[in-house]
Amino acid sequence: MWRGRGRRTRETHDKEEDVHVLGFEVPEQELRSELDSNNKHLFHFHNAYSDPLGWRKQSSFTVEQFSAENITRLVRETKHAKASVLVIDSLSWIVRHHNPVAICQQLHKLKKGGAIRTICCLLHMDLHQQGIVESICHLANTVITVTAVNNALYAEAKTTHRKKSGKVMQEEEFFTVMENLSLSIEKRPSQSGHAQVHSDAKVDPASNLTFNLRLSEVEREAKEKVALPFVFSQEKKSALLKKGQGSGRIIYEPDANDDFDEEDPDDDLDI
Repeated sequence: MWRGRGRRTRETHDKEEDVHVLGFEVPEQELRSELDSNNKHLFHFHNAYSDPLGWRKQSSFTVEQFSAENITRLVRETKHAKASVLVIDSLSWIVRHHNPVAICQQLHKLKKGGAIRTICCLLHMDLHQQGIVESICHLANTVITVTAVNNALYAEAKTTHRKKSGKVMQEEEFFTVMENLSLSIEKRPSQSGHAQVHSDAKVDPASNLTFNLRLSEVEREAKEKVALPFVFSQEKKSALLKKGQGSGRIIYEPDANDDFDEEDPDDDLDI
């Protein structure tokens, strides 16, 4: 993992950028031990590892001091700095103790302030709500998401880069840590010997029920033979529609009390 930091260090040296590191999770001695001796003078460590919350007054930087003004002051104290890079090894420490809205505002101020050219942050996505993670990632031009795949034999790095023109570039890389702690990086992992088995079997919703919903062949045949009460069979339809041999008619003879009116045979006009 620190070899990757060393490669970034050489790029920083070519651009003559000073790097300010806010260390919450890794001690300064461990970070310095992995740096190239020719580039150590470019790094400025601000200790937040020994006392991140400032309870014992032993850290040069604490969670409560996270603000655009304080960080800008730390950066400008460096002499002859042509450009500065800010590295926060764990933004999760700050997110857990500050309002996420205030953090986004402070990061935006640092981005627009001019004292810092690039901000690199590590955020543990599994410690925060998805909405908070998306809000912070929305501020970034480049987001690299690292997840374990293939039974943890590989790790996948998904890179999303938004250009100033609005175009979004995405790339997927797979890497693994070798026995000598070096990284083996490839575009796609080798599937030989470690192919994942994807099951296409359909889930049976009636498999774990305490009663049986399935019918045997005998039960299915008996069910099909049952005549439904409101469904006419073809034989019954033919019998009802068949014209009979005889014919019937209704004969009605009105009496004197019927007061039959030919113009109002239904007797529904009241005039």
